[in-house]
Amino acid sequence: MPTIRSPKKGSAGYWPRKRAKRIYPRTKTWPKLSEAKPLGFAGYKAGMTHVFIVDSNPNSRTKGQEISAPVTILECPPLSVFGFKCYSNSTCLGDVLSEKNDKRLSRKMKTPKKSKKDEQLKKIEGKNITHVNILCHTNPIFKKKPEVFEIALGGEKQLETAKELLGKKIKISDVFKDGDYLDISAVTKGKGFQGPVKRFGVKVHRRNAQQMQRHIAPLGTKEPGKVRSTVPQGGQMGFQTRTELNKRLLRITDGKDLTPKGGFPGFGMVSGDCILVKGCLSGSRKRLIRMRHAIRPPKSKHPVEIKYISTTSKQGV
Repeated sequence: MPTIRSPKKGSAGYWPRKRAKRIYPRTKTWPKLSEAKPLGFAGYKAGMTHVFIVDSNPNSRTKGQEISAPVTILECPPLSVFGFKCYSNSTCLGDVLSEKNDKRLSRKMKTPKKSKKDEQLKKIEGKNITHVNILCHTNPIFKKKPEVFEIALGGEKQLETAKELLGKKIKISDVFKDGDYLDISAVTKGKGFQGPVKRFGVKVHRRNAQQMQRHIAPLGTKEPGKVRSTVPQGGQMGFQTRTELNKRLLRITDGKDLTPKGGFPGFGMVSGDCILVKGCLSGSRKRLIRMRHAIRPPKSKHPVEIKYISTTSKQGV
């Protein structure tokens, strides 16, 4: 029987493979848009289903035909804007907090008893402000503590836009529309400490090997006398922040129309606004997934036409 061979698994671009510092990701790079609106949003992963769409790609063999495509459903409750931060390049000039905040926010962070909004605005005015980020927190139904993060703003008059949004709630429809391309960031499923066979696809040794079978034989050459980072060894697998580029947002709709019979396994019923994203996404159910406008969108943009959305029961799948 011939020997089964396979290339080394795992990209060397992600190293060292450590656990993420928190369960939801950070976004450090944002696209530049001329519209005065937030450049990103966040939602909770509910589950997956399939749809039938009309293939509008002119270079596809199935052009004009109905094809089946897997989709991921994200529940996107409104985000509350409780403040904003002003930056001069990479230096934070100061932050401004709203006068009234939700009680949930006090479970996550310490909120000031008395708002000093006017004093904070006076400190910022007159300084060289390059960009402004709004401070948002989620409003989940199935958990007590919300998540807190920053979202960048588009347009030239970012300070005026931040003042208008302060103390208000933003919806997914205020940021994205059907057919947009998104960059999705999430923390992958954690699989704990794994050996080199499962982590990198190392070949299993024969039975009469001197050392363990599920182990690498050489740790490297004699010179230099050290173990290189490229040598596959056991360690943390999963629970790492990953970003997928150019995911297609198919539709923004109400969750009642998409919830399958019996609800999604491990999530339940979807209520409120939700989105359909083509393909699978990183992370487990009920995990917060952040999205932004595509930083390198494709040049051609084909229309999206959904013919059917499957709402059959996913229990036992």
